[in-house]
Amino acid sequence: MGEGESMKDIIISVNNLFFQYPQQEQWALEDVCLDIYAGEFLVLLGPNGSGKSTLARHLNGLLLPARGQVLVHGLSTADEPALWDIRKKVGMVFQNPDNQLVAALVEEEIAFGLENLGVSPDNIGEQIVKISGRLGLQHLLSSPPHRLSGGQKQRVAIASVLALEPDVLVLDEPTSMLDPSGRKDVLEEILRLRERGKTIVLVTHDMNEALQADRVLVLNQGKIFLSGSPEKCFSQVAELKKIGLGIPPAAELAGHLRQRGFGLPDSLLRVEDWIEYLCGRS
Repeated sequence: MGEGESMKDIIISVNNLFFQYPQQEQWALEDVCLDIYAGEFLVLLGPNGSGKSTLARHLNGLLLPARGQVLVHGLSTADEPALWDIRKKVGMVFQNPDNQLVAALVEEEIAFGLENLGVSPDNIGEQIVKISGRLGLQHLLSSPPHRLSGGQKQRVAIASVLALEPDVLVLDEPTSMLDPSGRKDVLEEILRLRERGKTIVLVTHDMNEALQADRVLVLNQGKIFLSGSPEKCFSQVAELKKIGLGIPPAAELAGHLRQRGFGLPDSLLRVEDWIEYLCGRS
């Protein structure tokens, strides 16, 4: 983390985490250590099979460590009586919203988790109004989720999790199955949540989404490969290409020019960064 980050509240601590799937010889995660801070937007990157989704599923106890521990506000995910509280604190949104939506109507979907918690009908109604308003779903409350577009379904899935008011929202490749319009809608909502101070962990393979993060964690073969700001990570062009990750074109151009001896700042990640940089030198 950058200067001053140690002063922030740590919400989740991952300590020397090892995990192995049945019938597999290799560790899916090997000695992973990570702190997640209140209000930060953390992106998990990595090639297929790197362990990023496996790590995400450890953050609310969907998977449990073989060795090491995951602590959420000091509660261990290995402590079964604590799992209910942990899963209220850390909400999860999956890649395919169809696997997460269970109700006949959008309104019922948002209410589903609240009803299971025993929230009163009046408070459920207030929460539905608040959450649907924030996510622009008011006009869809009486619609069946299966008739919605992919982007709308994913926003409903996010709304159903946010209705429980978790401290942390973990999203596992929520835009990978969407068309460009759906991806744009979901990413804009994630960025709005970030502006409101929500702690967000996003698993993605989209480098442009990763550019928005406060911090990027790159995994490879179950281990942490790189960690730091987008500027720091995407300046390591050769290292990222070595593990099969693409680079935003503007960042790749800057990397090639640095290799040729040009002293360029690490902040040249987007086309607009280049425009600002070049205009400032003219």
